[in-house]
Formats: sequence, structure tokens, C-alpha cells
Amino acid sequence: MHAHTLQEQSLLAAPLIVSDPSDRGRDEQDVVILLHDFSFMAPQELLARLQGGGGHGGMNPVGGMGPVGAMDHSRMGPGAMMGQGGPRTMPMAMDVNDIDYDAYLANDRTLDDPEIVKVEIGGKVRLRIINGATATAFTIDLGALDGTLIAVDGQDIAPVKGRRFPIAMGQRLDIRLALPRTNEAFPVLALREGAPERTGIILATANAAVRKLASAADAAGPAVDLALEQKISAAKPLSVRTPDRRFDMTLIGGMQGYTWGLDTRPKPAVRPGERAEVTMFNMSMMSHPMHLHGHHFQVVAIDGRRSSGAVRDTVHIPPHRSVTIAFDADNPGEWAFHCHHLYHMAAGMMTSLSYEGLRRKQT
Repeated sequence: MHAHTLQEQSLLAAPLIVSDPSDRGRDEQDVVILLHDFSFMAPQELLARLQGGGGHGGMNPVGGMGPVGAMDHSRMGPGAMMGQGGPRTMPMAMDVNDIDYDAYLANDRTLDDPEIVKVEIGGKVRLRIINGATATAFTIDLGALDGTLIAVDGQDIAPVKGRRFPIAMGQRLDIRLALPRTNEAFPVLALREGAPERTGIILATANAAVRKLASAADAAGPAVDLALEQKISAAKPLSVRTPDRRFDMTLIGGMQGYTWGLDTRPKPAVRPGERAEVTMFNMSMMSHPMHLHGHHFQVVAIDGRRSSGAVRDTVHIPPHRSVTIAFDADNPGEWAFHCHHLYHMAAGMMTSLSYEGLRRKQT
């Protein structure tokens, strides 16, 4: 739960955990991790600097002189996104981070003084990870631990095992761990995308030695892409149904002038009971975690290839990729539809989903 403005950067946010009664019999310890990015500069000033920067010229316009991107020069072209052919190489560089923050936090602490969570030897842990950052995507790194991803955005998925899991702004991950029967400490780290900074917590048994961890790694965190999204599938997918409405949404904008937007054809509007599909094409050079209020949706296609993906409420769309989502119009109202990079949202990447035929109350 958070302020849906740039105030989130000032830490006006908190975890809200909805427990499932069927989990009460499980012998596992809940560990909640809320990630943040923090700046001593007021968010309004940061936005003004971004909008007045006149383009970054390959250098970060805010908070430092580190390169913003040049990580991935091979992307899907618009033809592949539109289903008009296979992938092709595009000579372009992706913009990764447009703000260098003063600190990256896990439960309001840096790795200089991390939270140390006491756990049992051989115990079972359920990590509930929330990316509450304003403008930073991370990769969760479990180190030597094997994890099982069991839910995204609060919705169960077919379990996926791994040690690294990407998480974009606004997304949530539930990961189960079975700890080894050894007396030791286990860092759970969040690696900043495209940069060496990191944050995290430490799981530690009663007498374990906890070693100091640097807030910067030797290498940059990996790009947050669609590899995991292509793997996961919903435990309870939407019913199979022909869509009543289809919309195309093009994600546009760039660092030059720092203007962002959503070009949607036709305007997103539904009637109660309809099934709708929205295909989002990212034609910008930055990734966008797209979030729909009031509904859960299912990812049903990536780059035009149909699948039965996860049910969630925020999906990450890298540059020059496309994602199609489906949802049922079961919650009448006027609902925000926006990028969860909140500076992109503030700079124009926001629209709304409306329900036709609803009467507005007179005031």
C-alpha cells in the first residue's frame, strides 16, 4: 500500500499481506522484504531536472555521471512484435536507469546495517518480496539457496525453481525456501538492474557468524527481461473465452525532454461482463512495468506468441517487446492504467480504463 504519487520515493509505503487460511497449517516462517530507492533530493526537484535535462547523451542526467544503458543491443523489431516475421537485430542501446539514488533499501535499511532475521536450522521460509521502488528494477539473488517461486502479485503460479528472480517496480514475488541443516547466515540480495548497487536482508540461524556485505558488487545487476515471464503459468488461469474487446496500446517517449505517453486505439472502455485483451507495444528505449488498477489480468501472449501465462496486476515490458494481457470486466469504475516507474507516470505514461453505461453520482 502506498501513496500513488512521487511521495512513494519518500517512503510513504508499507507492506499489506493478505493471508490464505489454507496456509495456516504450514510450518514456515513468513519474511517480508519491502524494497525502496531513496533520494535526499525532493522528488519534484528530481522530476524538474529530468525534464530540463535536454537529453542524457549517454550519461545519467540525475544523481551522477554513470552510463544509463548500452546493455542490450539486440532487440525484437516492430515487425516481430506485430507478428509480421521473426526477430531481427536492431543497433540500439537500452536506457536502464534514469536516476542514481542515494540509497537502495530493504525494509528501510541498507547493507551497511541490514535487517538480520533469525531463522531455524533446516527451517522453511516464505519470502514475500515487494518492489516498492519508484524507479528501480532489481533481481533477487538467493546466493547458495535454492528457491521455489510460488506466486506473483499475490496470485499462485505453477512452481518455478531457481536462485535468481527479476522483480520490476510494483511487482511482488512469493518464494519458498528450505534452509539447509547448517548453522550459518544466508544473504537475500536485491541487485540493481544495470548497476553494481545492491540491498537486501540476512537470514541467520541463532549462532551464525554474519559477515559484512558491501553495498556495491563487483559487477552490474542483470537486465530485467521477459525470460521468467515466458516460463511461469497461472495456477488458476482465466477461463478460455473469445475477447469481446481488443485494444492496442503503444508505449512512447524518451529521455529527450523526458516526456512519456500511452497511445491507445481505441480508447480503453468496457462493459461489465466482457472479456478484454490489451496488446502493449513498447516503442521506447526504456522498460515499463505496466499496472492496471482494480483487476487482475493474465499474460496471454509475448511478442505475439500465445501462451497461458501468469495472472498478475503488473507486467514488465522491455524495449521493443510486446505483451498481451486479458482480463474480465468484473469491477465497474474508472481505473488507472499506468507505468509503475512513477517518474514515467508523472511525465505522462498514464491513462484510464472506463466502464460504459455507468451513471456518475451527482455532488
